[in-house]
Amino acid sequence: MVDDNELKRLAGLKAPAPGAEAKARAIAAAMQAFQEKESLAPKGSEAGHRLTDRLREIWREMMQKKMLAAPALTGLIALPVAGYTAFYLMQDAGRFAGNSPAESTAVRQESSKVEGDTFQAAPKPESSTPPQQMGEAEIGRGIAMPAPAAEPPGRVGVVPGSTASSKLMADEASRGVAPSMDAAPPEAEDRERFAEFKTNPVRSAATDPVSTFSIDVDTASYSFVRRSLKEGYLPQADTVRVEEMVNYFPYDWQGPSSAATPFNSTVTVMPTPWNQHTKLMHVAIKGYDVQAAEQPQANLVFLIDVSGSMNASDKLPLLQSAFRLLVTKLRPDDTVSIVTYAGEAGTVLEPTKVSERAKILSAIDNLRPGGTTAGEAGIKEAYRLAQQSFVEGGVNRVMLATDGDFNVGQTDDDDLKRLIESERKSGVFLSVFGFGRGNLNDRMMQEIAQNGNGTAAYIDTLAEAEKVLVEESSSTLFPIAKDVKIQVEFNPAAISEYRLIGYETRALNREDFNNDRVDAGEIGSGHSVTAIYEITPKGSPAQTIDDLRYGEASTNNGGIANADEYAFVKIRYKLPTEDVSKLITKPVTKVNDVASFEAADADQRFSVAVAAFGQKLRGTAQTASYSYDDIMKIATAARGSDPFGYRSEFLSLVRLASALDSGKQ
Repeated sequence: MVDDNELKRLAGLKAPAPGAEAKARAIAAAMQAFQEKESLAPKGSEAGHRLTDRLREIWREMMQKKMLAAPALTGLIALPVAGYTAFYLMQDAGRFAGNSPAESTAVRQESSKVEGDTFQAAPKPESSTPPQQMGEAEIGRGIAMPAPAAEPPGRVGVVPGSTASSKLMADEASRGVAPSMDAAPPEAEDRERFAEFKTNPVRSAATDPVSTFSIDVDTASYSFVRRSLKEGYLPQADTVRVEEMVNYFPYDWQGPSSAATPFNSTVTVMPTPWNQHTKLMHVAIKGYDVQAAEQPQANLVFLIDVSGSMNASDKLPLLQSAFRLLVTKLRPDDTVSIVTYAGEAGTVLEPTKVSERAKILSAIDNLRPGGTTAGEAGIKEAYRLAQQSFVEGGVNRVMLATDGDFNVGQTDDDDLKRLIESERKSGVFLSVFGFGRGNLNDRMMQEIAQNGNGTAAYIDTLAEAEKVLVEESSSTLFPIAKDVKIQVEFNPAAISEYRLIGYETRALNREDFNNDRVDAGEIGSGHSVTAIYEITPKGSPAQTIDDLRYGEASTNNGGIANADEYAFVKIRYKLPTEDVSKLITKPVTKVNDVASFEAADADQRFSVAVAAFGQKLRGTAQTASYSYDDIMKIATAARGSDPFGYRSEFLSLVRLASALDSGKQ
């Protein structure tokens, strides 16, 4: 029996003051209870969310609009009504199950679809490292830590139950901020950055006869344009780089017969479909296709952005699935390392042979988003690892996957450009893969790709990941030539004007062509590259620039040398392991002419259709009167073999653009 005096003594004692951590836990528990209470209706379903109310409301709206006035339409309307109703019922399914709004949102996000593909996030097995052996450094690098089962979801990038979580809660409690328990991040502010550029002008062959540019095999612009159109709006002009749209498609250009010559060029002159008074000079380059048996050993470093901005279904989860696809394509003796960066950079996986595939896939699966974006530190660490495992005569490449949101360390695009320029001297190549929307820094990704012997792609769907990393893996991974430049000199006796279609961001000075210190693009195994000029023959009524009063340039003998040529094409390149360039030349004459546009090869005509589409999206004056229907006719007639459906998809994009463009008027 308890002593009454003891009870009286205890009653007189004062309760000890709670500590900061205890206060934080109490506030968190109270806020969670409040949110749960607010998320549930007092009785039954909330007003406006009852099944019968929703059905009656849908039906009433339809009747008021007289959508069912004609009995014959009843059968046609029934199916859309069912789908419309099912959408709302699925949307509110979480509420009927007793979930909070945040939980319902999380459920919908978990089962979301990436545009164009049914996409499921890569499985995320628990880390084999016990939580007590993993510190805050692992959290900052995006490494998953298994949370206690009883813990509710915590902040993105902060593991519930960890020291970091307790500190965060205590800090918020001291500032009177209620800890958020929602797993889903707020919608990201639109902070996308694209380089601004002007469309190439018409130039006079008499005063400016030489055109010089770096080749480009990037495809990021096409994927971004596709996503914009499928989301229901026309892309902004600066997101459309015509050469990247043209080079997105595989073409059956004639390639070289041996690796001794890394690529072959084919030039064709044909009538312009959108201007009867001009012609197109079509330059097609095909790289040597390295067969699987000839492929060198690969040393790859996956540099993966796991910052908080990557917390979206089309970012880190899609990235994980994309790199899983790539790993399955590699050979057992290839090497993979993984570097992540968020609040800090760190090595998640030391150089590991692909024969240990399960270990590599587990490291990919365990990545989690959270923190700021220390991109500079990640780049330095990735290049250090690539050099540590450098394979002489092999492929050494850093594969950067990010939304481009660098905000820690060197964040200026020019600074990052200089960093990449210094690192490329090591012989390590670079690939850049962009993911997601909202804060995509395409300008930065283009800068570092172009200055790091690299290529850039934008991955918006799992199908695109398969195209870039599986179907085109050899061209993505295995370079056959670097610093590839093209210079075309036009003969003013035959050509009065010319205009390069696209390549605005790849323009070089005339003197850069022979300067081996000037960086340019790379060509991968089997890559095809296409460049198209619109040229105005001498005497054509399409000429827009007046002739010079005092005549044109001439040789000492009073005539024009090589007067039978339209132009002279020069291509300069370096082999991947060499620093001295080689030169290929090709004159363009009437032998390269085709009588009509329809007589040109199907691949050539399809590439011209893509070029016309890109120009129209950019609002280029030369194609202003050329309709989407005209583009459709060319592309449809030239679709040819389309095993992967890329060309059929292009036709659908033209139809979408036509509908959206007409909707603006």
